[in-house]
Amino acid sequence: MTESTAPQSEHRTVLLRGGDVHSPADPFATAMVVERGHVAWVGSEGAADAFASGVDEVIDLEGALVTPAFTDAHVHTTSTGLALTGLDLSGARTLGDALARVRAHVTAHPADRVVLGHGWDATRWPERRPPSRAELDEAAAGRPVYLPRVDVHSAVVSTALLDLVPGVTTMPGYDPEGPLTAAAHHAVRAAAHDAVTPAQRAEAQRAALRHAASLGIGSLHECGGPDISDEDDFTGLLKVAAEQPGPRVFGYWAQEVADEKDARRIRELGAVGAAGDLFVDGSLGSHTACLHEPYADAPHTGTAHLDAARIAAHVAACTEAGLQAGFHAIGDAALSSVVQGVRAAAEKVGPARVRAARHRVEHAEMLTPETVAAFAELGLTASVQPAFDAAWGGEEGMYAQRLGVGRAATLNPYAALLRAGVPLAFGSDSPVTPLDPWGTVRAAAFHRTLEHRVSVRAAFTAHTRGGWRALGRDDAGTLVPGAPADYAVWRTDQLVVQAPDDRVARWSTDPRSGTPGLPDLSPGADLPVCLRTVVLGQTVYVRPNE
Repeated sequence: MTESTAPQSEHRTVLLRGGDVHSPADPFATAMVVERGHVAWVGSEGAADAFASGVDEVIDLEGALVTPAFTDAHVHTTSTGLALTGLDLSGARTLGDALARVRAHVTAHPADRVVLGHGWDATRWPERRPPSRAELDEAAAGRPVYLPRVDVHSAVVSTALLDLVPGVTTMPGYDPEGPLTAAAHHAVRAAAHDAVTPAQRAEAQRAALRHAASLGIGSLHECGGPDISDEDDFTGLLKVAAEQPGPRVFGYWAQEVADEKDARRIRELGAVGAAGDLFVDGSLGSHTACLHEPYADAPHTGTAHLDAARIAAHVAACTEAGLQAGFHAIGDAALSSVVQGVRAAAEKVGPARVRAARHRVEHAEMLTPETVAAFAELGLTASVQPAFDAAWGGEEGMYAQRLGVGRAATLNPYAALLRAGVPLAFGSDSPVTPLDPWGTVRAAAFHRTLEHRVSVRAAFTAHTRGGWRALGRDDAGTLVPGAPADYAVWRTDQLVVQAPDDRVARWSTDPRSGTPGLPDLSPGADLPVCLRTVVLGQTVYVRPNE
């Protein structure tokens, strides 16, 4: 990809030509003009000649694909950066391998006050169990160690870290040998993160934002809150993102709102909503998602954090304050509580006001036909993570272990949500699953349960425009005149149209349908490579040596 050497300027006019531009304005577009940070024109190569002499810069795409930049609708940015720069256990294949990685990290980082790791998943190990406290103490050589499970709803910790948290042994969720959950987990997580210096935290945030930009991600929804991070982390991230070129960061703060004063506090933090990981329940992997019927591999139904009455109060207060509300809910009982609570709020403040607020639900995995219909009725956005199904779905995956094959097959019903008219916004929940936008689109299009699959086009839309719509913005996430110039340039092979139904695919590939193509995301096919990412007309990433 070649370009002129025009100086960087906030108001420069740029012509991109000689590639493919994914735009509903012209399904066969090969060129685009960007002016003052917005798309000014999209069209054909021949028409581009009329603009060539009047622009500040011409970029020859050399056959590359231009798409809207991706929006990841659920990210924990600091934790993502710490995982990128710290101890990553996601690749550990056995319990022994994980402990060996802990030993190596401890030796290589003698100055770290606390060892922070991430990503272990004992369901993938032959031992089928996490490290015991004694094993972790030995591997850590007496150092404080905090190792959250991949879903970040439980953690194994060393004795030295427990010693930093007075009273932890009396807290709910404490286990003398196994992983900690609930309040005990929150307490040790706070102690571990308190050991991270402001400089370390800022560098982790910058690392995460750089990584996101390199993947064609133009916007992130940061899901913060008092049970997840702290106010300094949240406001610090928003400051870092505002001060340097990179992806936009929209922050959600997960704290209950009772009145206008609480809503004002949310806004003072810089948050766009009192949403994100406001926990109604936990996770399936940690046996803390709240179910109607017991787990297949545990004699209980998980953990409920918020009931319908508290959900209703939060939604009503947020709606009246003009603030977006939202919740983390995974299990079927938790989702039933969300629906019951939002419906009660609608009865109090009016259904039209609730629908207009576009309240959102994170994860929304264990839906039933009734709760899907209620999401549509109440205008709820489903902020979902298709990589969860890729990682844990299928008849032999973690979901089937926890729920049994029958219940597991009902999870993440994306096709049913779309058919019902429920808005979808795709994300990663990074570092739970990695930032990987094209992999996310592939995971939805090739869902492990056939009836839940959606077309690549629908999945792509959920990961671009869907994230903006979840913020209440309908003017972004697509390359049409007037839209913000948030886009990415990709090296990829032939463009195709992929859909679960062959009849749809055959019609969509007919030129008369006017359906723009996208990269082939068939399992095993190479994913597109990001060459450039642009946010509001400003280049925030260029692939080296391009």
